[in-house]
Amino acid sequence: MSKTNEQYDLAVQQCKDIFLKKTKDYGTAWRVLRTISVVDQIFIKALRIRTIQDLKTQKVGDDIASEFKGIVNYAVIGLIQLELNNPQVEDLPIEQVNELYAKQIAFAKATMLDKNHDYGEAWREMSQESFADLILMKLMRIKQILANDGKTLISEGIDANYVDIINYAVFALILM
Repeated sequence: MSKTNEQYDLAVQQCKDIFLKKTKDYGTAWRVLRTISVVDQIFIKALRIRTIQDLKTQKVGDDIASEFKGIVNYAVIGLIQLELNNPQVEDLPIEQVNELYAKQIAFAKATMLDKNHDYGEAWREMSQESFADLILMKLMRIKQILANDGKTLISEGIDANYVDIINYAVFALILM
């Protein structure tokens, strides 16, 4: 389990480095994104991964690992946006962005550790294709929750789906 802990932290640190550099380049332009827009950004990346997997070729330079890193970062944006609860034109200080990112990743990691305990690291036997499919399924669930005005009867909410998306993408990165 300590191996998973270290590998998880390394994969997330790569994602966070990209996120903070892009924040320095672009500011927090992502603050304007509503939930459906975040979902669509992740959808584009997950569908591209699936297309590359199916066709076994690609024409654009970003590789599958880059797309999984982007998925992690957009899912973190989704969690941050849910927490801040008011998409708007707003530039947050880099220190605050760093703290918000760390908080959401800590939440995702804690969830992963609990599930990893119960599932016995089953993800290590899964295929990259499954991670892409599961991410797409979680996105479809979020879209349905949005269509239900954000309400669920017995199912997890949008935040839990974002957490699973983060963890599936991190697992894919670890296995690469």
